[in-house]
Amino acid sequence: MTSATAAPTATTTTDPTAKPTATAPTATATPAGSASATPCPSATATAPAPVTAANQNCDIIVPANPLSAAGLATPWQLTGPDGESPAASGCTEANSVNLGAFVQATILDPATGALSVYEPLVITQGTMPAAPPVVPALPAGAIVTIDVGFNGTNLTQVGATPDALQQGRCVNGLNGSIFGQVSFCNGRRFFRAAFRAEAEGRLVVPSAGISPKNGQACPTTRNFNLVDQDPSDNVTTDYLLTSTGGTAQDNAANTAALPGATGIVNGSDNKLLTAFIDPTLGCTPFQAPDLSQGGAPGTSQALDELSAAASQAAPVALIPENDEMVLVSNAFSAAKTNLYRSEIGQPAISAANNAADGPAVFCQNMVNIQTPFLSANQALLATDSSPVPAVGDNLLTFMANRLSMSFVNLGCQSYGLTNSVSVTLNAAGAATAATFSTVQQKATDPAASPSPSPTGPAGRRHWRRNNPSGM
Repeated sequence: MTSATAAPTATTTTDPTAKPTATAPTATATPAGSASATPCPSATATAPAPVTAANQNCDIIVPANPLSAAGLATPWQLTGPDGESPAASGCTEANSVNLGAFVQATILDPATGALSVYEPLVITQGTMPAAPPVVPALPAGAIVTIDVGFNGTNLTQVGATPDALQQGRCVNGLNGSIFGQVSFCNGRRFFRAAFRAEAEGRLVVPSAGISPKNGQACPTTRNFNLVDQDPSDNVTTDYLLTSTGGTAQDNAANTAALPGATGIVNGSDNKLLTAFIDPTLGCTPFQAPDLSQGGAPGTSQALDELSAAASQAAPVALIPENDEMVLVSNAFSAAKTNLYRSEIGQPAISAANNAADGPAVFCQNMVNIQTPFLSANQALLATDSSPVPAVGDNLLTFMANRLSMSFVNLGCQSYGLTNSVSVTLNAAGAATAATFSTVQQKATDPAASPSPSPTGPAGRRHWRRNNPSGM
């Protein structure tokens, strides 16, 4: 598949506001900060040496008709912002640890309710795929949603043609205030169709199940045991990267044909769930045939959200208004929050769900629910490897440090709450031990909606240096 070389014809204005970095302590501290967090690696993938670049923002060129079979098989192209070249900006897939982009599609057959997934390829603009992408066979009338993830700060969608973004019903944010790392295409329509198929009995989403390790319900992306300051962000897509900077879909055929290639991944809450938490707890994520991997079982962000919608008991963790991806000019925005929620199948803000997910109550639930979960499962979680060793030296210390930093970055201290986690950091700033206070807390003035506390990071958190977990 050849790459398009035409300049994009549509642009979106990025929000350059950056949040100051939380100071990282060098000994036992509450809360803990991390001056630099890297994206979540796979269990076996190794990343190439990153390109040194101050730039944190990139553009991604969306192909024409991105929801069609031909569009899905046409590579998306990563390039520099505002016309800057990939080389000058560092916006290359070879620099994936810092500025890599990843795309994931989930496909619904509206007639039968059958689901499948597909991983469209991202290449660096001006390069060729290391192997031609698989052209998926889509069912008649297929309804496709596309989720986009990024390991940098702001990734702006631009169209390869004047109509590409409209053809894909692509959403980058609200009126020039982009979400940042993530964007979507056709999510609202996909989830409406999927929920309708469930209601009519054509789609059956399996229960998330019970963990055989601790006897509790298996977590979902809407579980306060799992969430951080920006829930359900980024994707579970993996690519293969060659020594010359080419990329290919990660499947058996390409692995055999490209023996020197390494895996690259997107730091993701969804990857944390499906590749780390679920295996540790003996749980199985919701999977569907991956059309880019010959029909082998695959995961996706959309599948995780369908599972959460079907299985998550109250209180349900939805995108809160103090998630920095849904702030507008550092202020809460119900409209932007609802737009994000709609693209991942979550209900709009209401009095009912605000009782669990208003900014103050979200903080309260995160502290009161996740802290006892981590405390009670310390021995079990400590047996698994860390998704990001720079944050914690095993899964337990990673989760503890992630919770501690999420407390700061959500401004939870503004609501009369105290950080329930204390971590011990090594000389490199990674957590090596954690203690937990499981005393239940009550947020003050939960109906209020102030801006995040100026004592913690403010503005767009999703600068990598401020990302508490890279996920």
